[in-house]
Amino acid sequence: MKTLIILGLLAVVWALIAPGCMSFRISDGEARKKFEEKGLKLQTFYLKVNNRQMHYVQTGSDSLPTIFFVHGSPGSWNAFMDYMGDKDLLQHYRMISVDRPGFGYSNYGKAEHLDVQAQLISPVLREINNNKSVYLVGHSLGGPMVVKLAADNPDIIDAIVILSGSVDPKEELPEKWRKPLDKTPLNYFIPGSFRPSNRELMYFKQDVYDLIEDFAKVKCRVYLIHGEKDKWVPPGNVTYAKQKLTNAKSVDTLILKGSNHFIPWTRMNDIKEVLMKLKEE
Repeated sequence: MKTLIILGLLAVVWALIAPGCMSFRISDGEARKKFEEKGLKLQTFYLKVNNRQMHYVQTGSDSLPTIFFVHGSPGSWNAFMDYMGDKDLLQHYRMISVDRPGFGYSNYGKAEHLDVQAQLISPVLREINNNKSVYLVGHSLGGPMVVKLAADNPDIIDAIVILSGSVDPKEELPEKWRKPLDKTPLNYFIPGSFRPSNRELMYFKQDVYDLIEDFAKVKCRVYLIHGEKDKWVPPGNVTYAKQKLTNAKSVDTLILKGSNHFIPWTRMNDIKEVLMKLKEE
């Protein structure tokens, strides 16, 4: 009985502290300080969209073309912090990274379907418009997100770069265990941003089918970069995307040998090389 009481108390304590753990976000003040230490300026913004708060950050000059980063699940804008502080990229681009709805400081904890996320992020793209080229870069679940954004905003997107993007319905495993985690008291024990992540990944099982018709609406250049040994999002997603992007201006692929799902961090130089070419084509 004593053991059960102790376990019960531990469960209650964990349920209370779990939401604050593993949030995968950094405060604006701490982030600005990190950039200041490198002699760089980080600007932070909040935009109210449909009674929701959208948070994004910026480095670089407003006179330059824009690279717009979209993180995966879970995550936040700082997944691309190293890119935003890269001095080579800063010579040629203004860089903006957004917290997707439910993550970072964009209504943290409230997950949304892909189409709703696009409705909330698209006004941010309009808000930051400086009449220069805009290039979207999305990793993992950010991959289908940039496809949707390019389909919804064809007039302002010049290219998209999909990093290990999950876009093929046939490659999505059923993961039936996600629903019990979301719909039962077990949900209270999921730490931090894994809670909205679990819910949006549950939504994504349908969203990935809804995305099918959006591929034909993508008219800009597309770059598909994927790890050869990505077991979370198999390289078959690249083949599927190439088949569906029938109206894209061009489709270039880069399979990184020996690499897994975490290429934004493990293969930054290879990805940076592609990003540097965006302005030249």
